[in-house]
Amino acid sequence: MSTPSAPTPTPVTSSQAGTGAPVGAPPRRGSLGPVGMVLAGGISVQFGAALAVTLMPRVGALGVVTLRLLVAAVVLLGVCRPRLRGHSRADWGTVVVFGVTMAAMNGLFYQALDRIPLGTAVTLEVLGPLALSVLASRHAINVLWAALALAGVFLLGGGGFDGLDPVGVAFALGAGAMWATYILFSARTGRRFPQADGLALAMVVAALVFLPLGIAEAGTKLLDPTAIALGSAVALLSTVLPYTLELLALRRLPASTFAILMSLEPAIAATAGFLILDQALTATEAVAIALVIVASMGAVRTQVGRTRAKGTEA
Repeated sequence: MSTPSAPTPTPVTSSQAGTGAPVGAPPRRGSLGPVGMVLAGGISVQFGAALAVTLMPRVGALGVVTLRLLVAAVVLLGVCRPRLRGHSRADWGTVVVFGVTMAAMNGLFYQALDRIPLGTAVTLEVLGPLALSVLASRHAINVLWAALALAGVFLLGGGGFDGLDPVGVAFALGAGAMWATYILFSARTGRRFPQADGLALAMVVAALVFLPLGIAEAGTKLLDPTAIALGSAVALLSTVLPYTLELLALRRLPASTFAILMSLEPAIAATAGFLILDQALTATEAVAIALVIVASMGAVRTQVGRTRAKGTEA
């Protein structure tokens, strides 16, 4: 999940990065590297989302999110064992906002998945970060990127979204707004806490926020062994692995580069939807998704070029 408008993270020390190597140093042979982390995380999260769709008939969209967040919180707490002492009020404030943002982002996105295809939902979700990038940059070329994105959305909706559930569309757009916020606070959390400690604590916040909603919708169905098994798989694929990879990658990768890589999410999602859910794309839908991807990448590259130009002038 990305936001082209996210600021470039400030440099961190090698101890903060947790790699034992100087920041900016090339990854060791055989290591995944920050770019590989982002791509691996993107593939994992979208195939996890496709698996989650198969779980929804059992526990509902809110039940899936609840299982996903609870399992992820337990796993991350067990692995990270984060320290509770020694953190400032600002540190805790960042973690709480990060956790609430994750809860909202997941809840809105899975409500969208319950109503519209995976590739479509992710394409609409990308519009939130893209819109922020266009508005924040105030660069003339971004009018072109905005036009391309709107053209893609127009094609995706068949000229009016008559073929899509409007509530699902609204949920996907809301998830996009939360996606942008997620990136900002993921980077901030990564700078304030070592390793993935901040992520683990934020996941607990997200799980506690969402638990009442999941119980209200699914009740005792959340205790079904099959639901727990599938929910655990979704948690690992869509939360534990990708969120950890993204948080670690943002310590070594400019947020602008991160956003360009994450612009490929709609294509990954469409592939996962086709392979797991048999959600085939029409030629028009494929073109629509491609337009949104190009617009997102173009907006980020424009912003990066402008930032570098200012740095050269300075």
